[in-house]
Amino acid sequence: MNKFLKEFKDRGYFYQCTGENELSKLLDKEKIKGYIGFDCTAESLHVGSLLQIMCLKLLQKHGHRPIVLLGGGTTRIGDPSGKDKTRKILNEKEIESNIKSIEKILKKFLKTDNPKIKPIFVNNYLWLKKLNYISFLRDIGKHFTINKMLTFESVKTRLDREQSLSYMEFNYMILQAYDFLELNKKENCSLQIGGSDQWGNIVNGTELIKRYLGKQTYGLTTPLITLASGAKMGKTETGAIWLDEKLLSSYEYWQFWRNVDDRDVVKFLKMFTDLKIEEINKIENENINQLKIKLANEATSMLHGKNAAQKSEQAAKEAFSGNIIGSNLPSIKIKTRDIDKKLNIIDLIMLSKFEKSKSEVRRLIKGNAVKLNNEIISDEKFIITNKLFQNNYLKLSIGKKRHIKIEKD
Repeated sequence: MNKFLKEFKDRGYFYQCTGENELSKLLDKEKIKGYIGFDCTAESLHVGSLLQIMCLKLLQKHGHRPIVLLGGGTTRIGDPSGKDKTRKILNEKEIESNIKSIEKILKKFLKTDNPKIKPIFVNNYLWLKKLNYISFLRDIGKHFTINKMLTFESVKTRLDREQSLSYMEFNYMILQAYDFLELNKKENCSLQIGGSDQWGNIVNGTELIKRYLGKQTYGLTTPLITLASGAKMGKTETGAIWLDEKLLSSYEYWQFWRNVDDRDVVKFLKMFTDLKIEEINKIENENINQLKIKLANEATSMLHGKNAAQKSEQAAKEAFSGNIIGSNLPSIKIKTRDIDKKLNIIDLIMLSKFEKSKSEVRRLIKGNAVKLNNEIISDEKFIITNKLFQNNYLKLSIGKKRHIKIEKD
């Protein structure tokens, strides 16, 4: 088996492949270009997109060149795959801003200094905006049958649940197939990688290229990743695990990996770090907490850098040891005038953005899960005073794992 495909399987990335034997031979014979598409519905990607990013990294590792398709065009429509309802349509300014932010994030993970493997960033709006509807129907639409499109999971699920599926969304799979055709023509791209929910869209692309150009291309999908708890990867009780530090601090990102379920640690070391499979196999039976710290350090270093990972580990140690301030903890500033207005504990927690609802904060207080400077706060009307601050700082803790410094401004 080809080395790229073997490592793809060894790391747990593999789900389905079109023409696997032929793809393996092609990868042995030459360096190819493979692409993954990201729709730009938010200003950041979250951990749920990390597996796809790791696939792009693996392409580079084996000397192939990744193409990152940022869906400036398809974002204007919305992919129905895995969705229960039509998603909010963003305006052009929002989409362009999201594209720039997401490209910055991806460049943190991918090598950009080697011209042979540096990523090619493309925006499908460049060709989709030029489409003539009549010509598109005549030249591309004729290759698709409604009968087959209705069998794809993204469509079938919505219809089975009697949930509305707009004609706009129904066209998404044709546009994604057209993207693959355009990338094959413009960049000689021969591989598309995506999540398992994209299988139908990817197969459509390979078949369109075969009919339209008479060329063989390939599709490769990854499994849907869920946590051992059954939760969807990237989602937690406190919200999405964003890859942008403006939305989630490096410390909180480190904590996410440090606190994964014991059953997920070895699997995630293989999926979400650059550690060699042989090294992971050697250490997989070591102390589980040490493995979790290794996972957190490796994953955080990849996105935020080694220094941020080390600081996050130190902050976690300080918080665990009872250090009231913890110099490396993430911090927020509050105005002194807010304290003078008799700010209470509930409002302080809402300002910290630890929780989104006051009712949830009250539940936490009743459960003795809220601490200030390591002291339990059991009164939801507790007032924050200047006396609580030590050297201008106050430590707020929610449970054993969430800590933040409150700084007076």
